Amino acid sequence: MADQNSDISALRREYVAEGLHRADICANPFDQFKLWFDTALTALPDDATSMTLATADSEGRPAARIVLLKQFDARGFCWFTDFRSEKGQQLAQNPYAEIMFYWYGLERQIRIRGPVEQLDYNAGEHYFNERPLGSRFSAAASHQSAPIDSRASLESAVEELKRAWPDGNIPCPETWGGYRLIPERFEFWQGRENRLHDRFCYRLEAGQWQVDRLQP
Repeated sequence: MADQNSDISALRREYVAEGLHRADICANPFDQFKLWFDTALTALPDDATSMTLATADSEGRPAARIVLLKQFDARGFCWFTDFRSEKGQQLAQNPYAEIMFYWYGLERQIRIRGPVEQLDYNAGEHYFNERPLGSRFSAAASHQSAPIDSRASLESAVEELKRAWPDGNIPCPETWGGYRLIPERFEFWQGRENRLHDRFCYRLEAGQWQVDRLQP
């Protein structure tokens, strides 16, 4: 039995934000996303682009982690990473994922689900060259998710690359680049009092977005 100090079952909060009503939501989920995202950028600029990325391998074993949204438009939502990472390996096996934004101060979350495609090298290279110099060296030195004996070895690899590229013009590795999730389903969640939350689901059917209110 857990001791009293570790009992978290009684911890709870109330959600007191304004509601979300069908009459007020956009017909297109991309428009609704932009409305909420712009609000989050104003209210929570440091965390607005943080999103949970959930993937699964060929046997359905899931993995989730926080990544940063870097681009979005009517084609989908993009992030960048090492293709050899755990998420990269899982997407190679099972190119389908879900991303989720949770904005604590706004009592809102958005889930977006769909197939994932790898962006071409030029897109990855363009973003790679926009990154701070230190981030470029770190990305090139690291085989993301692979074991390493010590942090010192990782730092040594970075220093070796700096000696090899003293002008800082390190090329984008072919193993590094972007992904795009192409939405088939959106869910917008607005916290409400007494856990009677507002939830609206957009589903793509025959090229048209269908909207349903979901029970909390």
